[in-house]
Amino acid sequence: MEEQALVIALVGVLGIGAQWVAWRTGWPAIVLMMVAGFAVGPVFGIMDPHHAFGELLEPAVAIGVALILFEGGLSLNFKELKKTGGAVWRLVVLGVPIAWFAGSLACYYIAGLVWPVSILFAGILVVTGPTVVLPLLRQSSVAQRPAAILKWEAIVNDPFGAMCAVIAYEYFRASANGATIFDVVPQLVFAAIAAAVLGYAAAWVIAWSFPRGMVPEYLKAPVLLVVVVALFVASNTIQQETGLVAVTIMGIALANMKVDSLRDIHPFKQNIAVIMVSGIFVLLSASLERESLALLEWRFVLFLLAILFLVRPATILISLAFSKVPWNERLFLAWIAPRGIVAVAISGLFALRLSDLGYGDGSILISLSFAVVVATIVAHGFTVGIVSRWLKVTGSTTPGILMVGATPWSIALAKEMSDIEVPVLIADTSWWRLSKARQQGVQTYHGEILAESTEHSLDLSQFGVLVAATENEAYNALVCNEFAPEIGRDAVYQLGEAGGHDDPRALPPSIRGRSLFESGVDMDEIYRRQQQGWEFRKTRLSERFGFEEAQAALPADADFLLLVRKGGGIRFFTHATRPTPAAGDTVISYSPPEDPVTEKVQAKKEKRAKIQAKADAETGAKQAGPQEGPLGEAT
Repeated sequence: MEEQALVIALVGVLGIGAQWVAWRTGWPAIVLMMVAGFAVGPVFGIMDPHHAFGELLEPAVAIGVALILFEGGLSLNFKELKKTGGAVWRLVVLGVPIAWFAGSLACYYIAGLVWPVSILFAGILVVTGPTVVLPLLRQSSVAQRPAAILKWEAIVNDPFGAMCAVIAYEYFRASANGATIFDVVPQLVFAAIAAAVLGYAAAWVIAWSFPRGMVPEYLKAPVLLVVVVALFVASNTIQQETGLVAVTIMGIALANMKVDSLRDIHPFKQNIAVIMVSGIFVLLSASLERESLALLEWRFVLFLLAILFLVRPATILISLAFSKVPWNERLFLAWIAPRGIVAVAISGLFALRLSDLGYGDGSILISLSFAVVVATIVAHGFTVGIVSRWLKVTGSTTPGILMVGATPWSIALAKEMSDIEVPVLIADTSWWRLSKARQQGVQTYHGEILAESTEHSLDLSQFGVLVAATENEAYNALVCNEFAPEIGRDAVYQLGEAGGHDDPRALPPSIRGRSLFESGVDMDEIYRRQQQGWEFRKTRLSERFGFEEAQAALPADADFLLLVRKGGGIRFFTHATRPTPAAGDTVISYSPPEDPVTEKVQAKKEKRAKIQAKADAETGAKQAGPQEGPLGEAT
């Protein structure tokens, strides 16, 4: 009991800790989680998941993978397919058979596996997996279309890869009794179709019952979780591994049904997915035995190179031939294909079954699958940014600002940010108000930002900051509260004064964004300042001209609004926080107009000071007199 509790606690600390370190450093989280698992497992022997959990380890990992695939399916919307130029369908219909065939050749001729094991293992390698692709995309800046293609491929191909392995195994098992492939495949196809029907039916029941109040609010997330697990287990009773098909179809179906309750469940399911990914990666890495690592041979290095540089490029380039996807994006997709949890989990399952059938190479599948996972994660995780920049498939490296409300104040701020190359988009329901922003060259979005359709027509991943700047403070708070789970509670800001905790008339901080400006000015004050001609000013800080000097150069009533870090980060000055500026940062202030008389006096003073300094310099030079040079000449 104590050992199991210790392993669970250690897995949680290492998994979430690796995610946090990845967030702070920008390193690939999947690499850090795998390194942590190797360290506490086969390297130092601190924990042994097989000894701690025994036979429960395999079903626990399987259920975790099912929950991850379901959560990934919930992020897939059919409207996103229109942006991929048909690439996803090509990668499913053409890419899976091509990858399976090419992978089988590499397994047999390069890795030296027998044909049955080669064919089965190549089916497993068809998958890429959302457990590695989604964190990779989250930490890198990839353009919208290639990112969507990679996401769809990772989630949709996972169950296809599992079914390829099942087809291969069932055929080799049944062929010993004289069965042909035509006796095996139709039965498996029927089982997969039945699992897909079950997944769609479960999604329909959820979509019908939730909006009609059949399930209370506090039970909706637990009911959804239980339904996914029950569906996975029930589908696997029809045929092993069809549960992955069922949960993926359920997730995709729910994502494309109008179920308002899922918006409230989104943070919960996202948290579950993060915990599952962290825990499973550490568990599987720690469960690898040293004896399995000893089975790896030098020829497996050539096999890994073939997977990276031959199989994947051939799959992408042939599948996407004559498609609308540009060549630079095809080359990027041909390189990025990290394998993850599903490949390792399925390999471990079939390794035992192949050994029971008498295939000796089955025991090598676990260590070989880990080698593929490590090689692809390290190769792709550390190069995705470099390759995307080299092939020019990157999105904006600077996190953009999403402004809600096209007011004179927000348009002026957007123009100022655009001048320093910070992406800004203003959203408003009024075409007339947005016309003034368009005249200033600012990007706009016409529509209700809170509408569900906005999620499909506006890519929110490009924005790292949200500013709600309408005239309605309550609406500003509603917008901030809606987007806080996705953008981050510390990255949503609004205009409007933040009242104290004891003020019964003020909106509570828990449902509003952070108030802009250190003084937390309200809407009436902003309007008054705008009428008086207040304007934004930008100042670039240096070693000689720091924040204190910039503050002293501004009028006494001026307010600092935000700073843009040298590396591209954006932080606002609020009533609760004040970022620390450094050399290289650019600070934006909101200042009253200069007094013309005072401005002229200051200009005259500066002119007199320059004349006086020049005169002093000339006087000093005359007093010093001529100096003797090397040859006795005056210099």
